[in-house]
Amino acid sequence: MNIAIVKYNAGNTRSVLCALNRLGYEGVVTDDQTLLEQADRVIFPGVGEASTAMAYLRDKGLDQVLVNLKQPFLGICLGMQLMCRQSEEHDTKTLGIFDVPVLKFRLEPEYKVPHMGWNTLDCKTDSLFLGLPEKKWCYFVHGYYVPLSDCTIAATEYGGQDFTAILRKDNFYGCQFHPEKSAESGELILKNFLEVL
Repeated sequence: MNIAIVKYNAGNTRSVLCALNRLGYEGVVTDDQTLLEQADRVIFPGVGEASTAMAYLRDKGLDQVLVNLKQPFLGICLGMQLMCRQSEEHDTKTLGIFDVPVLKFRLEPEYKVPHMGWNTLDCKTDSLFLGLPEKKWCYFVHGYYVPLSDCTIAATEYGGQDFTAILRKDNFYGCQFHPEKSAESGELILKNFLEVL
């Protein structure tokens, strides 16, 4: 299986590669349009800042390429946020795959931002969740969030704020948490993305 990991100068590609290796797969980190279009699966990870990430994608023409891919596509953390319509992080126009905004956490002072830690998921029925334990613990690190929408297939909560943990539209999935750092639940979600979808 050809697995392409989108290169756009956002961190976290190494931990995604390691997670794939644990499952018996290899991936290639690339910003090459042809390799992305020909891949069996595309993973769009990210730890970074929205406006500089989008500037890189636009400079390489990847903003047009990614939205037209037909194979299973998984955005992670910043990757998921860039799949949305607009981010409050430096008022950044993003890819628009999901017609929802990305908002900054505005919480009571006792809740630290960025949100860092383990949360459980409240999931709808989807093949991405096959075999997951009843308590689906996943690891989050983020200062911005995506509100609940028709595309939300898993939700969670922090500081009294309900928000999207996973989005889905057609072949496009986005995880706000880091499946590559989320122990059993995250490994199963990645495995299902690779083997079931």
